Amino acid sequence: MTHGTDGIGTIAQGPSGGSGARGRAGSEPEPQYSLKMFGEVVKAFRKRARLTQEQFAPLVRYSVETIASIEQGRRFPPPDFAERAEAVLDAFGVIEAAAKHLTRQKGLASWFHQWANLELSALSLHTYECRMIPGLLQTAEYTRALFANQLPPLTDEQIEVQLAARQERQRLLRDRPNTAFSFILEEHLFLRNLGGDEVTRELLDHILDLSELRNVTIQIMEVARRKHAGLHGPMRLLETPQHQWFGYLEGQEHGQLVTDPKVISAYQMRCASMRSQARTAEDSRSLM
Repeated sequence: MTHGTDGIGTIAQGPSGGSGARGRAGSEPEPQYSLKMFGEVVKAFRKRARLTQEQFAPLVRYSVETIASIEQGRRFPPPDFAERAEAVLDAFGVIEAAAKHLTRQKGLASWFHQWANLELSALSLHTYECRMIPGLLQTAEYTRALFANQLPPLTDEQIEVQLAARQERQRLLRDRPNTAFSFILEEHLFLRNLGGDEVTRELLDHILDLSELRNVTIQIMEVARRKHAGLHGPMRLLETPQHQWFGYLEGQEHGQLVTDPKVISAYQMRCASMRSQARTAEDSRSLM
């Protein structure tokens, strides 16, 4: 069962079919592989090239913070990082070879990896959610409240592992200032008061702070609506640097990566309609 979206804290029983969709199954969030080893490899070749992180970062077109996170084994490298690093550092193919083994992330369900990797280099990400606050916008206490309600219950260690994975993904909002993030959230997500008054107040303050970022747009869909284009349920859309579009749907026991252009077109139509139906970003801030 999904409690918190983003393929975290999910028990997946099997793949799901559907028009233009690919499902991936995994019985539990998968363990950490060799992120630290990969980071050490990158650092060793960077030092061999006599480059500091500050010098290396612009050469591979990533921030210094991203380079530091990768070298410390705290962040999964973006899809094109290994190729860029290999070219800059002349690493004899070692970096690209090591990257091939980085297929799993701690705290992420197996079927979510493909979408998570696409997020790392996306030009734009669009999310509509009617079940819970999306993972990228959650506070730690809100996430803990979600995980505390999960059945079968999680251990304290599982909760902390999955919370850390979610907080790592949340860095996208600030680490990728050129990526446009758009969220449409149902008003009842806040009215539910999950976790209590203090958790909800902190959540509102946090989302208001995020809405100040130039690359983040947050709109609220009011409870009372005569027309609503999102009645099919939650969805996400993503545009790659190659201007390809993908969709992602997440249910209780599976995730679907959607690739069919006809299906994507329908999602884009619904998303555009919801943006006009929801409160503007400014009105949404006032409501919050």
